[in-house]
Amino acid sequence: MIAREWRRFVNRCVWSWAGWRDAWTHEPSLVFWTVIVALSSLAALLLPLSATERLVILPLGVLVLAMELINTAVERVVDLISRDHHDLARRAKDAGSAAVALAAIAGGVGWVVILARLVGG
Repeated sequence: MIAREWRRFVNRCVWSWAGWRDAWTHEPSLVFWTVIVALSSLAALLLPLSATERLVILPLGVLVLAMELINTAVERVVDLISRDHHDLARRAKDAGSAAVALAAIAGGVGWVVILARLVGG
């Protein structure tokens, strides 16, 4: 039982890494957001933030990346179904993009609140 579950865990890690590598190779938006999240994370670790503030900023960055991967999945499925321009396809892709934007806005709001505290004392 433990050996089987371990194999399943390893397979999930391999598949997840393959998905990341593929998206990294074919999706410039993932590269962009990864750089932004890396810079944000570095700032969160170097600035004099509380553990709670880091607990807000760091997961929000991961959320942006997760939303970008979900958006990539939506776009690929839509493109697989049809390359024709269709209003529902556009709406599905736009909704995925909006999810990324909302996650990024959440991270930005987190930073604004935290930086306001740092500057304001």
